[in-house]
Amino acid sequence: MDKKVTNILRYGLWIAVAALLVYFSFRNVNWKDFGAALRECHWGFVVLSMVFGVAAFFLHALRWRMQLLPLDASTQLATTWNAFNICTITNYVLPRMGEVARCGYVVRHSGRDAEGKRLVTFDKVLGTVVADRIWDLLSLIAVTLLVVGLMWNRFGTFFSEALFPGLSDKVHLWWILVLAIFLAGAFIVACWRLRGRGGIWGRIWGWIRGIYDGLVSCMHMRQGWLFILYTVLLWCMYWLMSASIMWALQGIDPASVSPELAAALGQIDHLGMADALLLMFAGALSSLIPVPGGFGAFHGAVALALSSVYGIPFGIGLVFATLSHESQVIAGILCGASSYIHETFFRR
Repeated sequence: MDKKVTNILRYGLWIAVAALLVYFSFRNVNWKDFGAALRECHWGFVVLSMVFGVAAFFLHALRWRMQLLPLDASTQLATTWNAFNICTITNYVLPRMGEVARCGYVVRHSGRDAEGKRLVTFDKVLGTVVADRIWDLLSLIAVTLLVVGLMWNRFGTFFSEALFPGLSDKVHLWWILVLAIFLAGAFIVACWRLRGRGGIWGRIWGWIRGIYDGLVSCMHMRQGWLFILYTVLLWCMYWLMSASIMWALQGIDPASVSPELAAALGQIDHLGMADALLLMFAGALSSLIPVPGGFGAFHGAVALALSSVYGIPFGIGLVFATLSHESQVIAGILCGASSYIHETFFRR
């Protein structure tokens, strides 16, 4: 089958999956309460979440520039900023194609050597993108451990009952962590021993080795500590984005909404920063489903977390997810527009 036709079918499939996820997430929503919650929320905090989102874009551009500088010392922050914004907007429509777009943009704006050749090639830039994604994965693993450590008392019983029905009183956090570490270590050793057989084992080992290479890559950079700092600050922005939406729904006047909605929103009033971290984690996990812009996947994951862990009605969880997701889509579009204006009128 022609590659172009294959790509069209693949993207069409993921768009259909996104549409189905949106449908199943919103099909039983009480639209009257949904609209009332949107009207009465504190929109200043929604705007604040967008500000944190733009700051996250900027930190990502700063961090990625550090990876590109060893390849081309003339790489400008404007280049990585515009490339990342182009990547974000492209992924809203074609999942995973944004990485291709940002690589092409950087190559087109890279410096030239004495012979007039570009200092970087597409494959080299793509390598930095892969390393960038690996660092995001490693950060997600770190956030997972942090969430488990901070939130175990809140959702540990739910988690252990789901994994080991009837054994929740006997299953503790440390036993689960020890078991997870042992299984992960055994799997890595098995992949290493079977790597020479090629096939799936070779690919998995290559993926594991890539994660390791990404982990140590910052050690070869100048000011590698700054790379780590940018990464920590980046995830702090994600955390504050989640917290801002939580604050937007807290403190709504019960008299302005129905008693049922007031009771549901009252449950959100008791959430704190650790809970915002859990909701950020749920949203980050949804990115593993490559649907355009995370539509449907993000909404379902966050609403399910609020419903399963806190007992907050699914429909109110969708209000939180909608405010969080759509505000960041708008922020991404605005950043993309700024990059388009800069590229069109100010870049030479």
